[in-house]
Amino acid sequence: MEEQLNELRKLASRANNWRTETGIPRVAMVQGPIPEHQLAAVYDPMVNLILRGSKTMTVGDRTLRYDPATYFVMSIDLPAVGAVHPAKSGEPYLAVNLTLDPALVATLLADMPKPAGGCIYDSGFSVASVTPELLDAWVRMLRLIEQPADIPVLAPAYEREILYRVLQGPHGWMLRDIATPDTALARISLAIQWIRHNFAKPLRVESLAEMAALSVSAFHRHFKAVTALSPLQYQKRIRLLQARALLIAGEGNATSIAFGVGYESATQFSREYARFFGLPPSRDATRILRDVRERGRA
Repeated sequence: MEEQLNELRKLASRANNWRTETGIPRVAMVQGPIPEHQLAAVYDPMVNLILRGSKTMTVGDRTLRYDPATYFVMSIDLPAVGAVHPAKSGEPYLAVNLTLDPALVATLLADMPKPAGGCIYDSGFSVASVTPELLDAWVRMLRLIEQPADIPVLAPAYEREILYRVLQGPHGWMLRDIATPDTALARISLAIQWIRHNFAKPLRVESLAEMAALSVSAFHRHFKAVTALSPLQYQKRIRLLQARALLIAGEGNATSIAFGVGYESATQFSREYARFFGLPPSRDATRILRDVRERGRA
């Protein structure tokens, strides 16, 4: 597999230390070091393959670490905190990413045998061991960077193969369930989408449970199993991440932003912000902007 990884590293070597588009739909790459504030975000469903170095992802109280021997699958939108680490040789972190399209997964499932049973109490994110077959599909996908005229015809086939290899893996059930309307994971995803797009509104768990067609107790259980967070914790993380983005963009002061993202108390907002990010809002934004300026001069 080392030969495949070396070719992938060469193909992805033009990546920058931010999300770098490849020209291939839903496929991006990144090369470290990556600013810390960019790694604290709401992540879209994805398959993430590390080519060099390693990465940790923390969601709720769960932290996963993965490297070129493994790949990361996230089947739902999740607020997470990441950290990237260079290789032991000192070479920078390098990774490629495929954003998941549930509709495409659903069409692929229609051509596959239906698996026996499901795993409804497991997480919506996990790490699995990489295989030569999965790497081979990624190699052919990234070769299209150098053959852009072939992208419209060949990229869909290679994307299907990458998804197929993930579906065959130990966590393929996550992709199956998110693309199958009546599964618990798909139902929880509906509630997650509502929270993500209405984070500033008051949250009524009873209404979310009704949306997911689950009892309140079952909804709580499934939501925590999938996201490692309670619904209220999930909403709070979304609010804090959005507030941080607004502060960095200079869209207002801490008080106005606190009310804008749904807090009723600026004091509570400041306290929870400092607990999550390590500094009060204004000091955190000042630190980030200073770091950005220093990187720009480097």
